[in-house]
Amino acid sequence: MEIIFASANKNKIAEVAAMFPPNIRLLGLKEIGITEDIPEPGTTIQENSFLKAQYVVQRLKELNRQLPVFADDSGLEAEALNKAPGVYSARYAGTPKNDAANNAKLLEELKNHTNRHARFVTIITYIENGKVQQFEGEIKGTIAYEPRGTGGFGYDPLFIPQGYRSTFSELSVNTKNTISHRAMAVKKLVDFI
Repeated sequence: MEIIFASANKNKIAEVAAMFPPNIRLLGLKEIGITEDIPEPGTTIQENSFLKAQYVVQRLKELNRQLPVFADDSGLEAEALNKAPGVYSARYAGTPKNDAANNAKLLEELKNHTNRHARFVTIITYIENGKVQQFEGEIKGTIAYEPRGTGGFGYDPLFIPQGYRSTFSELSVNTKNTISHRAMAVKKLVDFI
């Protein structure tokens, strides 16, 4: 079975593919010829997840193809910043997307705050034959005072999951794929499929 994952981020695709059984093959956007950035005009993580999946479904129709599609949208919500960056996590420091700049901006915004509590949330939208399903995953934790670790992407060098002393970037891929917000949402998707 082939499913399209509406992402061009090869690190994210590899991370998510590792959570699927071997009989399901994930195709990224580049593999199906979608090279443009997908617009994310939504005001919530849930809305952006749906809009990205729907965009890929429409593009597939133009290509005379039909495959199941899923898209995720994730956001980091810092308690002290009224849940910012939230839906704007990927472009927190502006466009184009830049993980290092986003992390630097988050640290700058938090520099005078002692409350480092945060949560990561992921919403996955799955569309097959016109039917839409959504799955959510969440993990609570804290924001480190400086980037730590070399693994992962996005805010992984700053996010310390509850119950751990290491950031996502310092944890093994297997550990992260067991506890992360994305892992929880993907597990619900895989169970549904």
